[in-house]
Amino acid sequence: MAKDDDYPFGPVSAYPAADIAEAWQRERPGVPVESIEIVTPIFRLAKLLADDRRRVLQACGVDGATLDLLSVLRRARPPYRLTTREIARRALVTAGAVSQRVAKAEREGLVRRAAAGAGSRAVNVTLTRAGHALVERTVDRVLGREAELVYGLAAAERADLAVLLDRLLAGVAAHASGDFGPAAR
Repeated sequence: MAKDDDYPFGPVSAYPAADIAEAWQRERPGVPVESIEIVTPIFRLAKLLADDRRRVLQACGVDGATLDLLSVLRRARPPYRLTTREIARRALVTAGAVSQRVAKAEREGLVRRAAAGAGSRAVNVTLTRAGHALVERTVDRVLGREAELVYGLAAAERADLAVLLDRLLAGVAAHASGDFGPAAR
């Protein structure tokens, strides 16, 4: 672990977000700082988790978009087949993104594409044996690693945090309309 003198800008606080909020309050009294101690650690945590996941995926030889596609298909139950429209809905990505992901995974032998039926414009995507093996191996590594990362919290704390994060996500999603209030006008 790094010591305080390892940092060129002075000691690192145990609560850097609190320090940021305090500094803004001092420099701009009245500015709303209630979010800083929530949003700042979430941003930092998201970056740490994304960087760690990227390293695990690199070690597994798969990129995040491909794993997302394979995971959506794997969770669909046998025969591990969905339409591209259903993949887009479940993966929360555009049809164009699904098309690119499927094309790449098909070139790598991880999925197969086929028309959903005669006269249908729908396309079915099916997980191949190679895709199934890759997703099984990778998910074990990714989820195992992420379980290690949250191990510092007790089971009850993880459950409480999951509920709070779901509530926060729902609230932010409901309010994140793109309208940034009077200051943006």
